[in-house]
Amino acid sequence: MAIARLHGGPLDGQIIPLEPGVSDSYIVPYGEGQLVYHREGDEQHTGADDGPTEVRFVYVEATEDIDPNPDGRDD
Repeated sequence: MAIARLHGGPLDGQIIPLEPGVSDSYIVPYGEGQLVYHREGDEQHTGADDGPTEVRFVYVEATEDIDPNPDGRDD
C-alpha cells in the first residue's frame, strides 16, 4: 500500500493511505467544500525493504473559504 504525505494547507503533515488509481491530484472533503492537493515528484521508498511507498502531495486550493472561526467568537 502507498501513502500520501500532505504538505501545506489545513492538512499539512498528515499521512494518509493512498487509494489505487489516484494519480496527479488528491481531493478530500473539508467543511463545506474540498481541498485540492497536487502530486509533486516521484514515488519514494519503492523497494521491498524500505517501508511503504510514499508520494508527496502539495496543497493547491480549497473550493470554499476556510474559516477557522466560523462562529465569530474569540475564545
